[in-house]
Amino acid sequence: MTTVTLSVPDISCGHCKTSIEGAVGPMDGVTSAAVTIDDRTVDITYDGDTVELESIIAAIEDQGYDVAR
Repeated sequence: MTTVTLSVPDISCGHCKTSIEGAVGPMDGVTSAAVTIDDRTVDITYDGDTVELESIIAAIEDQGYDVAR
């Protein structure tokens, strides 16, 4: 398992949290996805053999949020 923290500067509210966690959490290979609104971050634990980080980032961006790289 791999754990990463992604910076998502557009996170500002509970809707952002629900949207991102709802998009990433159910993905195959993702064991947890937790948004911290105050820090504007997403902590993700995933199996790199099942899902690529780029796919996770794409799922966040598909919700309308930019991921700082």
